Amino acid sequence: MKYACITRHRDSYPVRLMCRVLAVAPSGYYAWRRGASPTAHALADEVLLARVRVAHRESRGTYGAPRVHQELRAQAVRVGKKRVARLMRADGLVGRVRRRGGVRTTHSAHARPIAPNVLARQFAVHDGDAPRALDRVWVSDVTYVPTRAGWLYLATVLDLASRRVIGWAMRDTLEVDLALAALRMALGARRPAPGLVHHSDRGVQYASAEYQALLTQHRLVASMSRKGDCWDNAVAESFFATLELELITRSDWRTRDEARRAIFRYIETWYNRQRRHSTLGYLSPAQYEAQLVPPSAA
Repeated sequence: MKYACITRHRDSYPVRLMCRVLAVAPSGYYAWRRGASPTAHALADEVLLARVRVAHRESRGTYGAPRVHQELRAQAVRVGKKRVARLMRADGLVGRVRRRGGVRTTHSAHARPIAPNVLARQFAVHDGDAPRALDRVWVSDVTYVPTRAGWLYLATVLDLASRRVIGWAMRDTLEVDLALAALRMALGARRPAPGLVHHSDRGVQYASAEYQALLTQHRLVASMSRKGDCWDNAVAESFFATLELELITRSDWRTRDEARRAIFRYIETWYNRQRRHSTLGYLSPAQYEAQLVPPSAA
């Protein structure tokens, strides 16, 4: 019996660790130790804990209690968030906490023209009571990815309304073509109407004549952060912090190609389509966009 096995080895291993390995709830074990039969609540905890573990594992170990709770609700499991938090705490399951820092990818000491800050930190996904429309504001940024072969640079374009990554590109060097490739991907995928606000930092890639010409060609409105203020581009920074937390810091890529493949899978199969975003009511960007666009228009 599982409970008897835990008792036999409890001087050698932590009880909670053995409960986790044997897929039983600690409350059920302690009830058995007191000589009582596990209550219906304890038995229900064991069944629920199994589902909690699956949800946590399928999130790559990144979800905390709020997102695990939303995942269970999406599976029609009726359970309170506090109960999920209690089971996760007892089982040693935790989400991952953000940490940010590293090399600088914004080189703003240049003489190229700087666009005004049109966006002005208007990051909300709602415009008053209504959801913000898609393809009205895009945010762009560049980050670095460490590999054993050297840095890999990643440029992204996100739709502010859905937080979806709609354009991305990876290069071995931090050149203008990196940001241009991400923007071209976004333009090809979304075909925005004139007047869309494109926000970025003041980096030389975004202030370059080539980049600004592409914005002008598609009649997009350039917007740039104030000097040295990363909060003016907080949505793009937030995506990179999530990518770092959930993928980069947990990986040790030997080559840039390994990193490219992993980042592609992360963006296209996990972040855009599955990862629950608290700003979007715990929907993924793709799910959120599906709610905004009528099926006939999709």
